Amino acid sequence: MHAKKASQSSYYLIKRLFAGYLKPHLGGFIVASIFMAVGAATTGGLAKMIEPIVNELGKGHSESYILGLGAIIVGIFAARGFATYWHTVIMNKIGQRIVTDVQQELHRHLLRADLSFFHSNPSGELIMRLTNDVGIMRQAVGECMTSSFKGGLTLIFLIGVMFYQDWRLSLASFFVFPLSALFVAQLGKHMRRYSRKSQEETGKFASLLSQIFLGMRHVKAYGMEKAEHERVQGTTEAVFKLAVKGYHVSALANPMAEMLSGIAIMTVILYGNWQIEQGHTTTGALLSFITAFVLAFDPMKRTAKVNSQLQSGLAAAERVFQILDMEPKIVNKPDAVPLQASRYDVSIENVVFHYINGKPALQDVSITVPHGKTVALVGPSGAGKSTIINLIPRFYDVQQGRITIGGMELRDLTMQSLRSHLALVSQETALFDDTIRANIAYGRPEASLEDIEKAAEDAFADGFIAELPAGYDTVVGECGVKLSGGQRQRIAIARAMLRNAPILLLDEATSALDNESERAVQAALKRLQKGRTTIVVAHRLSTIVDADQIIVLDQGKVVEKGTHDELLALGGVYAKLYGMQGGM
Repeated sequence: MHAKKASQSSYYLIKRLFAGYLKPHLGGFIVASIFMAVGAATTGGLAKMIEPIVNELGKGHSESYILGLGAIIVGIFAARGFATYWHTVIMNKIGQRIVTDVQQELHRHLLRADLSFFHSNPSGELIMRLTNDVGIMRQAVGECMTSSFKGGLTLIFLIGVMFYQDWRLSLASFFVFPLSALFVAQLGKHMRRYSRKSQEETGKFASLLSQIFLGMRHVKAYGMEKAEHERVQGTTEAVFKLAVKGYHVSALANPMAEMLSGIAIMTVILYGNWQIEQGHTTTGALLSFITAFVLAFDPMKRTAKVNSQLQSGLAAAERVFQILDMEPKIVNKPDAVPLQASRYDVSIENVVFHYINGKPALQDVSITVPHGKTVALVGPSGAGKSTIINLIPRFYDVQQGRITIGGMELRDLTMQSLRSHLALVSQETALFDDTIRANIAYGRPEASLEDIEKAAEDAFADGFIAELPAGYDTVVGECGVKLSGGQRQRIAIARAMLRNAPILLLDEATSALDNESERAVQAALKRLQKGRTTIVVAHRLSTIVDADQIIVLDQGKVVEKGTHDELLALGGVYAKLYGMQGGM
């Protein structure tokens, strides 16, 4: 039952690879096939030329006859060389095109994936799907198709030579081929399993390295170099063991093939010698037959390698197709409309939401943020503040209740139009390994340098940018590692300012700033918030005392709401939190 499923799976994967990625290049493959046919025919020609060389040399033929034989040999080798060159170039071009197409499709698909997908799958693992797995697919497609097609044509020509020389001897020696094919097929089942496991472990290794390198500051600070090396050692040892098992299985085909080849050649020699003694054939004809047989057995031996590559490629294709077959749950409705509103008030109505673990993050939460007003969300860690921020751009969808903007429910809007009306600044500053100019203009790449500089000035970032050697053309490094925490945060705030969206989502936007920078940025944010609908998640309560309304959340529920003064007078949760921060 298992073998049958594996066979069906292999057929499905090969069919999908051909239909999706090879079919568009069918013309190029046909041209390459013509050159493969020429190469295969020349191999058969070489085997056939053994007979006149052995039988006719030394028998007093004219010099022109001998030169003619030599010229034919040179011509065969030249044709073989040029044919090999062209089919190799064409097939490698097709293979590389397939890699590019798959990588682009996979990346495009990943960009459409839900945010929860990225929370569930390590980045290193996804990178391996885009690089390592796709590369293995390319090798399988290019090498397997070339070797299989050319090898098959070569076998046809060589078998033709063998039958031309002696059909009885051909039939007697053919027992080798089906036995070898059966053995290789059995090995392929094991190779597929080891290849899949090896690729999975390699993905884990890449993910582990990504985590270690991004967290290197903490690795060194906590003296965890040895522990991290042991983790990497364990993963690489697992990859090593799987690879060795794969090599053992793959290499098994060679001794089996050699043994069968030896038996077949012995049969050919014994029978051929008897035929020569009886005068039924010549020494040249026998050597021509043996040469054709040996040359024919070479493609059969390569089949083991091709099958190993094919199984690795199918295992990689399976992993890639797993991603491509995952459809995002958060998509536009068929009748979704663009967001068009004169007032951008946000209304959260009886919302219930929980993450995958099932624990409620929000329980019957209702909040109204009037157009142009600022509402702050406060509360202990895990109260549901950032969850609300994530629901408004539809990073997640609510399980119950609804969220509206300007009276239009989020799920009735196109996501592109919804998100174009939002600007987000979070406590995790997402800076890319690019220039400061490009990072500020992210989301509005057409912005002029004047607008970028104005946004940086409003975010109080222009001062430190001017002191950098390359100014706005300074490359900030991965995740902005070349900047301080406060500098990174001000670049992120400048990005939000440049976007000039009517709705602002500020998730701990000033958490990484020192007191002096925080005061400056708060003044800039206050100017920016004027006339815009703003939702602020704040840990430092001193930064939101001027909010039009403060919502206090605890364990996913709204427990208090009011202005700063009203909540202090209430003497409840907010008053305690404010007092703990030295506000009272």
